[in-house]
Amino acid sequence: MMTAASEPKENMSQKKTLKTAMVGWRGMVGSVLMQRMEEEGDFSSIEADFFSTSQAGAPPPMGDRPILDASNLKRLAEYQVILTCQGGSYTEATYQPLRDAGWNGIWIDAASTLRMQDDCVIVLDPVNRAAIHRALSSGVRTFAGGNCTVSLLLMAILPLIERGWVEWVNSMTYQAVSGAGAQAVLEMIEQTRHQVRSLDAAPEHATVMQLAEVANLSLTTPGLAEVQGAPIASSLLPWIDSETGDGRSREEWKGVVESNKILERGGANQPEMIPMDGLCVRVPTFRCHSQAVTIKLTEALPIEQLNRALLGGHRWLEFVANAKQTSIERLTPLAVSGSLTVAVGRVRKLQQADDMVTLFTVGDQLLWGAAEPLRRMLRIAVERSDELEL
Repeated sequence: MMTAASEPKENMSQKKTLKTAMVGWRGMVGSVLMQRMEEEGDFSSIEADFFSTSQAGAPPPMGDRPILDASNLKRLAEYQVILTCQGGSYTEATYQPLRDAGWNGIWIDAASTLRMQDDCVIVLDPVNRAAIHRALSSGVRTFAGGNCTVSLLLMAILPLIERGWVEWVNSMTYQAVSGAGAQAVLEMIEQTRHQVRSLDAAPEHATVMQLAEVANLSLTTPGLAEVQGAPIASSLLPWIDSETGDGRSREEWKGVVESNKILERGGANQPEMIPMDGLCVRVPTFRCHSQAVTIKLTEALPIEQLNRALLGGHRWLEFVANAKQTSIERLTPLAVSGSLTVAVGRVRKLQQADDMVTLFTVGDQLLWGAAEPLRRMLRIAVERSDELEL
C-alpha cells in the first residue's frame, strides 16, 4: 500500500519561487493539504503567506510573518497564486472582484463554486494532466478540485476508460461523515455518546432488541441532528446536498457533469459524454468514501482481461482479488485511510448481461478526493512558473 508520505519527490530547486496566498488552511481539507505539502517539501518551492477570515494578526502555522486578512483584496492581489480551502461563500465574495480588478494570478480552489465555469479546469492530474498543461499554455488561470466521489471513481476505473471499454456507469456511494465537514463529525460523535449513555441506563435484564430500541429512540432527542437534519449514528442518510428538481441530489448531478468535464467529453469537438448516474448516501464512517459501481462495457470482455487492466492501472490503484478474506481486509475505509491508495475489487460479471460488470472501490476523500489534486496543481504551477506570466 502506498502511504500518503511515500510519493516520490521531485527536485524543484531550479524553479522560480511563487508568491502564494494560503487561505482556509485550518479546516479539515486545509489541514490535510498542509500536512501533504510539508511531507512533499512543497513549501520550499513557494513563498507562502497565510490568510484567515477571522485570525488576522495571529502567529502563522510556519514562518514569522503574521496571519493576514483574507478579505483584503488589495493584499491578495499581490500574490501570484491563491490556494483556498475556505469554502464556496469565500470564493463567491472574493474571486470575481479580484478578477474584475485585473488580477491575473492562478486561483486554486477546493470549493465547487467555479468548477463548471468555462474558464475553470477541474484538476485531477493522473487523469487530465495533459488538459491542465494545455489550459495553462492557453492562458487559463482558474483551477478547482473536483467532487470527492467523482475524483475517487475516476481514479478507480481510469484503466477501463482509457481503453474505451466503458459505455455507461452507475455508482452507489457510501460517503463518510467527514465529507459533510468537521461539525458533522462532531455531531455523529455526540449522537453515539448519547446512545451509549442510554444503553448504560437500560435495565440489566433488557433483551438485545430492547437495547437496540433504546439506543435508536435516544436519537430523537432535540438538538442531536442540527447539522445534517437527521441522526446518522446507527443509521444512514440517503440524500447528500441540495435538490436539483428532477429527483436527483446535487451530489448525484455532479457525478455526470464533473466526470465528463475532467475527461474532456461532451463539449464542442469532444467525444460524447459517458452517461453516469447513481445514488449518493452518507454512512456513519469517519473517513473515506466507498462506491459500488455497475459498468456497461462497450463489449463483452473476459473478466481476466478487466482484472489485468486494473492490476496494471496506475501507481495509486490497488487491485484486490475478488475473494472474501482479501476483500474484508483490503477493500475497506480502515485499510486505505490516510493513504493515497485507491482500492478496487469485487470485480465480476453481472447476471443480467455478459457486457455488464460490478466492482467496489474505496479511497480517502480527504486526499485524492480533496487535498491532493490541489497540492499537485500547485506543483504543476511551480514547474511551469518560468514560462507563465504571473
